[in-house]
Amino acid sequence: MTAIHFIDGKWIEGNPPLMGPMDQAFWFATGVFDGARAFDGVAPDLDQHCARMLRSVGHFGLATELTVDDLIEVALDGCARFAAGTELYIRPYFYPQKGFLVAEPDSTRFVMTVYEEPIPEPNGSQVLLSSYRRPAPDTAPTMAKAACLYPMSGFAIKEAQDKGFDNAVMLDHENNVAEFATANLWIAKDGVAHTPAWNGSFLNGVTRQRVIKLLRETGIEVVERTISYDEVKAADEIFSTGNFAKVVPVTRIEDREIQPGPIYRQARDTYFEYARQSDIKVPKG
Repeated sequence: MTAIHFIDGKWIEGNPPLMGPMDQAFWFATGVFDGARAFDGVAPDLDQHCARMLRSVGHFGLATELTVDDLIEVALDGCARFAAGTELYIRPYFYPQKGFLVAEPDSTRFVMTVYEEPIPEPNGSQVLLSSYRRPAPDTAPTMAKAACLYPMSGFAIKEAQDKGFDNAVMLDHENNVAEFATANLWIAKDGVAHTPAWNGSFLNGVTRQRVIKLLRETGIEVVERTISYDEVKAADEIFSTGNFAKVVPVTRIEDREIQPGPIYRQARDTYFEYARQSDIKVPKG
């Protein structure tokens, strides 16, 4: 068993048919989702991911009677169906079935997917500047974790891969650094951690917020501010935070090699120390 899905009150394995060609979300890309992790018997910040999930539902004008606690219960029930210790990805998803352009809220459908997905090793990524940018909040539904936003990430990754890189730095609508194509961006300079101030053009990641808090608690100064791409290229350290891979270093930016540094290591070590002490435990199946 590699993937299971909670659909209409029961768990289904594999990749079952879900949408029809007349479903509103199939036509207009109005699905919203979130992503969380379970590993080592814990699901750190699952409550925060579920809360953001419901905020995304609200931003899209969808409707559900499910609560954060309901989503947590379903997610943990799914996790318990895998062998203990399996590294899992948890993905709740809501989408409307009816409506023309404007979704009919009462037609909102819920699906919870849990599947095996090992956390990538922190081997380091190679990045360059993307020609694609993150949209302004008045040009796209950036306040939600919306499926329709992710093709641009795919374009940026494909562009980077075609040039021999793994990932890409994306600017915002004002030509300041927003994030990587797949995760939030961090730099370190002279012993201080810096990350772009959230301005609505990119996702204010749950892992990003957690790492900000954890680093400050360890005494490392964290500055949220406007960052230029030239500053990224000149940084002492570059790393990313995100739910999929958690905390990962950058080892090359354009033609410059860069080594993982002490702030990155502190961020990664402190995050996993926090995560493994999470109060949200995966029940034994």
